[in-house]
This record gives sequence, C-alpha cells and structure tokens, in this order.
Amino acid sequence: MTRDTVVSLLDEIARIGRDQRRGGYSRPVYSAAELELREWFVGQAERRGLDVDIDGNGVIRAWWHVPSRSTAGAVVTGSHLDSVPGGGAYDGPLGVASALIAIDHLRSRGVEPTKPIVVAVFPEEEGSRFGVACLGSRLLTGAISPERALALRDVEGDTFAEVLARNGVDPRGVGPDPAGLGAIDAFVELHVEQGRALVDLDRPVAIGSSILGHGRWRVSIRGEGNHAGTTLMQDRRDPLVAAARMITEIRTIGRATPDARATVGRVLPLPGATNVIASSVDFWIDVRHPDDVVTAAIVAGITERLSLIAAEEGCMAAITEESFSATTDFDPFLRGRLEEMLPDAPVLGTGAGHDAGVLASHVPTAMLFVRNPTGVSHSPEEYAEDADAEAGAVALADVLEGLAVGVGTT
Repeated sequence: MTRDTVVSLLDEIARIGRDQRRGGYSRPVYSAAELELREWFVGQAERRGLDVDIDGNGVIRAWWHVPSRSTAGAVVTGSHLDSVPGGGAYDGPLGVASALIAIDHLRSRGVEPTKPIVVAVFPEEEGSRFGVACLGSRLLTGAISPERALALRDVEGDTFAEVLARNGVDPRGVGPDPAGLGAIDAFVELHVEQGRALVDLDRPVAIGSSILGHGRWRVSIRGEGNHAGTTLMQDRRDPLVAAARMITEIRTIGRATPDARATVGRVLPLPGATNVIASSVDFWIDVRHPDDVVTAAIVAGITERLSLIAAEEGCMAAITEESFSATTDFDPFLRGRLEEMLPDAPVLGTGAGHDAGVLASHVPTAMLFVRNPTGVSHSPEEYAEDADAEAGAVALADVLEGLAVGVGTT
C-alpha cells in the first residue's frame, strides 16, 4: 500500500465543501461538508488502529494508547475541520492531516510511547455558524456556559442544542470536563501560518509564542423600513446609512491605535431587498490588540461613537460581546522543550485565535506554524508548499516523540 503523506490526505478531502460562489471552501460545523470531513477523519484514525470516541462537547478523539490503556498524561495534538465562508484548504485540516501523518512517522521509527497520544478534532473553531469562535474548547474549559452555548442560533434559526441533537450529540452532556483536562499532559496544535514571517526568515516551521488578544462584538441597529421610491431622503431613518458611517469610524479608531486591528467583515441588512429601506442592520466587529486593556478601550471608544451616529440618523444601536480571548502566552517550559527539539525553528507570535489559546489556561499548550508563502489566510489564496507541509508533520512527530516518550512537561 502506498504510504500516506500530508499532501495525499489533503487531496482526499479537496472536493469536500468547495464554495462555487466565494471560491475556496465553506465548511460550517455540522454542515454536510463538515460531517463528511468528520467521517473521513474517523475512517483514517481507525485505519491506523486508533480508538475513536466523541466527548460530550462533540470533540472527536483518536487514541494511540500505551499498553496499560491509561488515559492519564495524554499528549494531545490536532486542530479543526470547519472553515470560515470561502476559506482556504489548510486552516484546520493541515493540523489534522499532519497529526495523522506524525503518528505514521512515529510508528515507522519504531517509537513506543509511554503516554497516550491523542489526535483531537474540535468543533466550531471558526465560529462561522454560531458566532462564537473555539466553541468546543470553550465548552470543554468552561469559558462559555452550556446554557448560553446551547441557546446560540445559526442564520436559519436553529439552536446549537437542536443541531447537536440532530447529529447524535446529547445536549445534556455539553459543558466543562475538568477530569478530561486533568488527564492532558500537553497540547500541541500545528497550523498553517497566518502571515508571512517564515518566508522572510527562510524557515519551513516555527514555534508559537503567543496569541493576540481578540474578541467579537455584534452591533444591532434599528431604524424604520420603508419604500425606496416614496420616502423622501429627509424623512428616512436608515440603519444601513448608520452602519456605513459606523464602519468607517471603526476603521479610523483602529488606525489611530498602534498595533490594533479593527475589522467589520459581515453585514446583515433586513429585509435585504434592493427597493426597500432596511428596517434593521446587524454587523460584527473583530477587535485585536496585544494589551487587553487597550482592546477594552478601543471597544469603549467604538461604542460611544456608535451611539452618537445612531442618534444622528434617527436610529437606535446596541453592541453585544459574543466572545473574547485575552492575550495568551504559551507555556514557557513546554515551549522551551519544543525549542530544544526543533533548534532551527524560530519563535513567532500570531494575531489569529486557536483552540490552543483557549486550552492554554488549563493545560500546558504549544503551537507549530507551517510556512505560508502567500501570507494570506481565511481566503482561497491560503497556501503551503508540499515540502513544507511534510516538514511540519516531521517536526510534529519529533515533538510528540519527545513528549510521549520523555519525562513530563511540567
């Protein structure tokens, strides 16, 4: 049988979830595409003789047990299979495919781990269906309450609880799992680079140092829907005009703060007809900064301006936090061990959020990044060279071997 590679595994799923309108891939959690990917992962894990289970939060876990079949002291790797709308082929699946190939490398080396190695697939990492990024890991760690999570609704009006139940996950089992977290000795997530630092450094793989603090806020503007042909300009209370002014102001505020990022990437007017003045508009703000105090100040400044603009346009506006992750520094001892095992790998921070950032406050956590020559992510232009993808899997295998055969991480 031909030996699998990272590239061959990604080729197997290249047809799943292609977005003909946006380009790239649209694989929202528990969609037909993401379910097919989950089935593909289970099949790949079982081919390798791994024991597969699904925890109460819908996290798929594929176990390579030690002879005692203990679950304690597990070394966990993996990523996610869901995507943003029109996303690239590597964000998430690269980490999953690399984890499977890393296990192949370890077996070909004759490695006998003394700790269980687990490949995990986390649901709703992107938050593209229910609006909260890293939802699976947030539930696992207690960063979001089960009550709030289960009540979240997608654009079709279905709650997270309803979607879980339809896909065989009992909503009553959702929530924190202290015992499961306590059994994890280390979590190492491999991810495609979301930027282009490694091109300039001429290195295929980097070690993560930190994740920029970031959050998402939903702005809801209410005006007055009316006829586009019969309503005089001076008589309008147009929430879409208010939203347009607000979006420009958000960019101005973001530019005025060094190292800040402030983005509006999704706008939803209702009813959304060409000849109708909208009655309401929702849009979402993504704000990021290394200093969480500054992030809060940026959001406060945006909130103040939103209220003024809405009043000037005869509308009402409200802003609601949907998720927030503080700036995260990965475990220094674990990172030091990775630096010893991968001496040629530079250490880089990232502005993108990951499940590793959510888990970091509960278990020793680290990340590896694989070079992205385009520097583009969350887009069809996202890319990794075949040789770099394979180099990432080898680096991950080296790390897993050092952690699962060596001494403890803490």
